[in-house]
Formats: sequence, structure tokens, C-alpha cells
Amino acid sequence: MSLLDPPAYTDDNRLGMGRRLLRQMHIDLPLLLSLLILVGLGLFVLYSAADQNPDKVIAQGLRLLLAFGVMLAIAQFDPYTLRFWSPWLYGVGLAMLIAVLVIGDVGKGAQRWLDLGLFRFQPSEIMKLAVPMMVAWTLSESGLPPTRRRLLLATGILLFPTLLVAKQPDLGTALLIASSGLFVLLLAGLRWRVVLGVFLTLSAAAPVVWHYLLHDYQRRRVLTFLNPENDPLGAGYHIIQSTIAIGSGGAYGKGWLNGTQSHLDFLPERSTDFIFAVFSEEFGFLGAMLLLTLYLLVIGRGLYIAAQAQDTYSRLLAGSLTLTFFVYLFVNIGMVSGLLPVVGVPLPLISYGGTSIVTLMAAFGMLMSIQTHRKLIAT
Repeated sequence: MSLLDPPAYTDDNRLGMGRRLLRQMHIDLPLLLSLLILVGLGLFVLYSAADQNPDKVIAQGLRLLLAFGVMLAIAQFDPYTLRFWSPWLYGVGLAMLIAVLVIGDVGKGAQRWLDLGLFRFQPSEIMKLAVPMMVAWTLSESGLPPTRRRLLLATGILLFPTLLVAKQPDLGTALLIASSGLFVLLLAGLRWRVVLGVFLTLSAAAPVVWHYLLHDYQRRRVLTFLNPENDPLGAGYHIIQSTIAIGSGGAYGKGWLNGTQSHLDFLPERSTDFIFAVFSEEFGFLGAMLLLTLYLLVIGRGLYIAAQAQDTYSRLLAGSLTLTFFVYLFVNIGMVSGLLPVVGVPLPLISYGGTSIVTLMAAFGMLMSIQTHRKLIAT
């Protein structure tokens, strides 16, 4: 071969170039592939859940493109940058939550949005990321396990935005925000006797919460969860129809586009909160197990990234984001199958929607940042 001949690229050369390109773009390939399969499956079932309306699928696809763009953009920032911006993001998000209480836009009986002219924005979505970032930043400033002073400070950082969001009211988002901060505390080495003490305190405060903090519709949801047959055509209708759809799918399902509960309009909110019931009816128990396996791959990869992180902030943040993603999944499937009260939490990466998908993909961008910058971080 002469010096003027182009170099011969073998399969190993191309594989090495692909890995370098992914590393330069700060993309974690196992996580990316799992997410792509999940969102592809989500668009597939959304087409059926939306009565074969292509406009809804296209709109969701555009939102997903934006969300993946946000994920890739955040992945370019190293964990030190994320840690630096944690208090700033938390402060901005908290100020916006306070603004919602004062001048927030009201819709469907809830005051959750800020009207920015061209669009409405829900500041509570920011806090799903800002709270675990801020709590991790607070606890990583000193050694672990955290001191009592650090724990009290972190608890205040967690509780304040949670209560503001619950007051809007938005119990589902408040639950996710509280979970994200609580997971940081647990991963930081919170002693189990403290956890037990908090649990007993909350249990003792349950009557106060029931009578003075919960709204009427929230109390109805809990009562409906306990016995949906008390009001089968009213408050219990959602859960009853959802469980019928899941059970009617059997082992193999009725087939794509052949779900009767959804296509005959028995199943409400079928393209958003209750889309898992549509999926289970059409693809059955085996299809549901496949979907849960895909979710398990994403969660497992996130926990692996957390375990491999090389500094305290990254470990706490990665672990919290991954476990909060699990809470999304657990709460949605629990409420759709009648195991939990209905709280309005979408099925992650599958349900139709925009803001929550962008928030989730931003969290996965942080995970990719922690993993792909790992070798550049000094121990």
C-alpha cells in the first residue's frame, strides 16, 4: 500500500471512533438506547390511545426532540458546574413558586402556572431537579453521615418548596419533590432510628393532615381508593374502568388498536395518566412485563452511574434522580391498578405531555454528565 492510499478502516477502528464520538458528546450509550426504546414504544401506544390521531403523535414527537436536546445540552456540563449552579437554580425556583401564590394563573381549580405572555410555565417542575441538587450540595459540603445541623438545614430546604407546591394544590408533584430530597437524605447515611421517628411523627399527625391540610377532592380520592365501588359512576369510575382494562388484557392482550375499554371511551385520561391501562389491555401481562423490564434497565443503569460516581455530590444526586424516576413509575402504575390513590402522576416517557418529559430528560442529562465526566474528576 502506498503512502497516498487512504487508510483502511476496520470494524475495530470504526467501533473505536464511535466510542470516542460518544465520549466527546458525553453520551452514555446504554442509558440512551434504553430511553430511545422506551419513547419509541410510548409513541407506538400513544397512537392507539389517541384514537389513531397522528397530530397528537407528531406533537409528542416534537416535545421529545426538545427533551432530548435539553438532555444532550445538560450532559455537556461537568458535575462541578452542576454543583456550582445548584443554589442559584434553587433560589430562582423558590422565588417563582412564591410568585405563583401571589400572581399565578389559575386553571382547573389550581393555581400552578406563571403566565409569561407567549406561554404558561409551571415552576414546580424546576424544583423536581433543584431540590435534590440543593440538598446534595448542602450535604456534600461536609463529611458523611451528615451532622444534625446539616440535616435540619437540608430538611428545611426540602420542606419549604414541597409545602408551597402542595398549597397550589398539586399533591402529585409535591410527592415527587419530597421524594427527590428525601432520597438524598437516605443516601447520605440518615440513621434508621431517625427515619423511624419521622414515620411515627407523620403517623401521629395523620388526623391533623386529614382534617386541616387535605382538600375535599383529595380526601375523596383516598376514600375512593379504599372502596371505589361506593361511587362507581362518580369518583370511583376512573379506578374501576382502569382495573377492568388491565385485567381484560389477559396474558397476551387484545392486540394493538384493539382495546375495547379505551376505544369505546370507557377509560378516561387514556393518553395521559391512564395510558398504562391502554398498554396492558392491548399487550397483556407479557407486554406489561416487557415494559417494566425496560424501566428496570433504565433504573439499573442510573444506580450503576451513582455507584461509580467519584464525588459525594454526584453520588447523592445521581442516586436521588434515579430513585425519583422509580417513584414516578411506582405511583403511576399503583394508581392505575388501584393500589394507590389517584394523584395525577404520568407514566414516565410514555404518557402524553410536555413539561414532565423535559424535566425527566434533563435529569437523565445530569446522569450522563456524571458518568461521562467521571474519568476527568479527581478522586
